[in-house]
Amino acid sequence: MTIIDIIEKKKHKEKLTHEEISFVIKGMLDKSIADYQISSLLMAIVLNGMDEEETIYLTEEMINSGETIDLSNIDGVVVDKHSTGGVGDKVTLILAPLLASLDIKIAKMSGRGLGHTGGTIDKLEAIPGYQVELSRDDFIKQVNDIGIAVISQSGNIVPADKKLYALRDVTGTVDSIPLIASSIMSKKIASGADFIFIDVKVGNGALMKSLDEAKMLSQTMINIGKHFNKEVICILTDMDEPLGLAIGNSLEVQEAIDTLHGYGPVDVMELIVNIAALIVKRIKKIDIEEAKALCLKQLNNGNAYHKFEELVEAQHGNLKDMKISERVFSIKSPKEGYLTKINALGLGEIARIIGAGRLTKEDVIDPTVGLVLTHKVGDYVNTNDELVKVYLNNKDVKVDTILSCFEIKDEKPEEIPLIYEILE
Repeated sequence: MTIIDIIEKKKHKEKLTHEEISFVIKGMLDKSIADYQISSLLMAIVLNGMDEEETIYLTEEMINSGETIDLSNIDGVVVDKHSTGGVGDKVTLILAPLLASLDIKIAKMSGRGLGHTGGTIDKLEAIPGYQVELSRDDFIKQVNDIGIAVISQSGNIVPADKKLYALRDVTGTVDSIPLIASSIMSKKIASGADFIFIDVKVGNGALMKSLDEAKMLSQTMINIGKHFNKEVICILTDMDEPLGLAIGNSLEVQEAIDTLHGYGPVDVMELIVNIAALIVKRIKKIDIEEAKALCLKQLNNGNAYHKFEELVEAQHGNLKDMKISERVFSIKSPKEGYLTKINALGLGEIARIIGAGRLTKEDVIDPTVGLVLTHKVGDYVNTNDELVKVYLNNKDVKVDTILSCFEIKDEKPEEIPLIYEILE
């Protein structure tokens, strides 16, 4: 058995065996298989897919590539929430402390940005001093002590995914349902939560461009969960335009703080309350309207924000030292009319280019840069009204490139639902 044989096999749309997948993962980690060969196999998988059995084999080998966390010493049901990634998606920063403020235990292992999508860990690292790595004992102790911990994927937990994740980010091999499903589920299962809730983004700015793709990914993850005896619920939500107004790490942390005070953007507030209520309903066995009211109360009375402060302090972050670039430009509307489209993918790529994301594995993120929208799809704008503020540091972007992400027409667009469907 050689890596060339396995690449050829997948190139010709043949099914890989458990033994072959195990050979690839072991070879990648011990470096007997080169990165360029792994990248070639990843591209073959993107083009030709994997069936459910192959995807479960891959998930299992990724879990077995490192240690798993036993959370049985945590009192109560432990919840883990994941998003498949989008532009302006700062949900975890808000949802996790909101749930923890309601005495729901959150043991969360998050990832970095992937492609044009932002990563929760990159956002948390915008808070000076925030320690994204904790030992297993400290992780469990913190969840027991304050009800919440949000950390990065450690080197010992699913190291195979960490390696694949970094390669996929820079080789154009992000958008594959088997690779996405195995990446998400290997981390979720290895990190030991009882209940896994996944926000599957759909649309232009998401990895899943269509509702059908999103449903297929959701069902794959639910089936993987069943194989490993884990309860998985997926909520399909819109990502045709950025979520909220802020895109960029420090800017998104600030928007998360605004939402935790109860006055975030309308779409962010709606999504947070709906997702949180679904989890609260399931854990606390109450009806959905009571759960929504409870969540809104925690946002409005400051309890959710205080839990966020507690999280940041426990992981040695200092919110007062967080910085946003002072080099700010206002981009104005060239004409009047209704905003019919805001290209989330385009704005995500712009954020990446100006330093808010990575173009290579070695790139260092600039947390101070990004964009803040002034208007959302459906708004009416006049000529010279501001569309977006751009926060730049060392890298520039052309005004025309930014304006190309906005479509303005005479007729108001049809409203797109924020939440499409819930699958379990």
